[in-house]
Amino acid sequence: MIFPNGPAGGFHVNMGGVQPKPKKERKAIGGKAMCIAVNLGVTLLVAAVYFYVTLPAINLKAEEFYGFVFLLCVVYCACAALTAGFRGEGGKDYFTFFKAQCKLPLLLVAALAVTALVGALSSWVVLRADAYQKLLTVRPGDFASEVDEIRYDQIPMLDGASAQRLGDRKLGELADMVSQFEVAEDYTQINYRGRPVRVTPLRYGDIIKWFNNRSSGLPAYLIIDMVTQNVEVVRLADGMKYTTAEHFSRNLYRHLRFHYPTMMFEEPIFEIDEAGTPWWVCAKREKTIGLFGGVDNRGAVLVNAITGESTYYEEVPAWVDHVYSAALIMEQYDYYGQYHNGFWNSIFGQRDVTRTTQGYNYLAIGDDVWVYTGVTSVGGDESNIGFILSDQRTKETHYYAVAGAEEFSAMGSAEGQVQQMRYNATFPLLLNIADQPTYFMALKDAASLVKMYAMVNVSQYQIVATGSSVMECETNYRNMLAQNGLIGEGQTAVSSSEELRSCSGVIDEIRSAVIDGNTCYYYYLRVDGGRDVDIFRAGAAKLPLAPLLSTGDRVTVYYRDTDVAQYWIDACDIAVG
Repeated sequence: MIFPNGPAGGFHVNMGGVQPKPKKERKAIGGKAMCIAVNLGVTLLVAAVYFYVTLPAINLKAEEFYGFVFLLCVVYCACAALTAGFRGEGGKDYFTFFKAQCKLPLLLVAALAVTALVGALSSWVVLRADAYQKLLTVRPGDFASEVDEIRYDQIPMLDGASAQRLGDRKLGELADMVSQFEVAEDYTQINYRGRPVRVTPLRYGDIIKWFNNRSSGLPAYLIIDMVTQNVEVVRLADGMKYTTAEHFSRNLYRHLRFHYPTMMFEEPIFEIDEAGTPWWVCAKREKTIGLFGGVDNRGAVLVNAITGESTYYEEVPAWVDHVYSAALIMEQYDYYGQYHNGFWNSIFGQRDVTRTTQGYNYLAIGDDVWVYTGVTSVGGDESNIGFILSDQRTKETHYYAVAGAEEFSAMGSAEGQVQQMRYNATFPLLLNIADQPTYFMALKDAASLVKMYAMVNVSQYQIVATGSSVMECETNYRNMLAQNGLIGEGQTAVSSSEELRSCSGVIDEIRSAVIDGNTCYYYYLRVDGGRDVDIFRAGAAKLPLAPLLSTGDRVTVYYRDTDVAQYWIDACDIAVG
């Protein structure tokens, strides 16, 4: 094609077609100092937004910190290319430019990459198996002598699912709250004033309801008694303003990060102290092997859910129950069981290699909550070689060598005992009944309501006893132990760790029923000074006088106040009126 060539009237011949438009050069926005200032300003703005949203710990042992710094270096380099007006023709040009203009960010990325690589190698379990094995100190113990027979008012009979159902139902009864709030899913099991309970806060129904109620905070929390199944709504004079359900600066995670920017935390746990004040227990997480391995906890930050005041305690107060989660304890025991003969033995040979079973449960012992889980070999059989109890406040851990049925096998045995009812067993607790390791579990119907209880002998899991109350279940269980020669006849009486109560009155009516082959008598007793008739139950095998009583007899009964609907008579004096 022929084009005029300027004002002289000549022509320019382009044999290849239309001449391409030359690239428009980009200019720098100013001098070098101006460019650096803009680059830093944009990078700091991105850093502030990213930190506010994702809340990374400013700590070399936190994996998210490396991603945070890498992102900022990329942002700075991209800004440098834009503010300098740079337009490269290829990778070599960009590399030359960044090497000259972004030397510090590139050096920082390289240094962090080397640090992360060295830290990962120093944390590698293949090289540090011995250190992983020592994360948890396990003391062997004797079950019969160290694990006391627990009182009935300390046995948690509700699992988390049942407690959640009761909590949701209770909130539905509160007309002034149900339209604005929901029950959170925390349901933390704690010891509160000597009783096992689950506690959980409320949360806002949605973002609109948060706007409507944030000024006063969350007005209440729930306490579910795991023995009586009673649900109490504790209303607060001042609402909880620092929770996981909050937004912006009052959000618990953000509140923690702004006050403790370098600390790493476990998931916060909701608890209440003995005065009923709500707190968040935020365990401080540390990496103790290399940079990234050996996760452990060192104390906790306690945050007042009402005021937001927080304090770090290396040794937490005695009322705190949860510093070490069940998952962390089980992970550390798995390291202990796998690597006490070295890493390669855990893969080849597997001599004396053990691991925890798939489930766990909680038990109230003293002032603390202990987590229970079974221990089995890695061979995949359906039996346990022992179990551990670990204090969730101090991580004190005891191992008991008790061979027997694995928990899910015991659950199947209990369900088979009442298969016509189609009840489902909860994950069992391990109790000491007449010095016999015993699985105890609740049996629930399709609506997740507790209907019965079961006890299964660990060593001989064909020994299964059930009952509509804990005392009835234990009585039947002790009788079966005696029949199988595991205990003497003198040990068939239920535990006397509880004080007996007494009352006097006149028998209005008597009924009897045969339960698991034992005749039980139900006495409708009009108690002196009482307004209604109370129901007392006595077993003929345990109380020989029971069949001799008649309507109209005046009696004094000694009983245990452990059941919700009826009382179990331990002894009685007959005084015919």
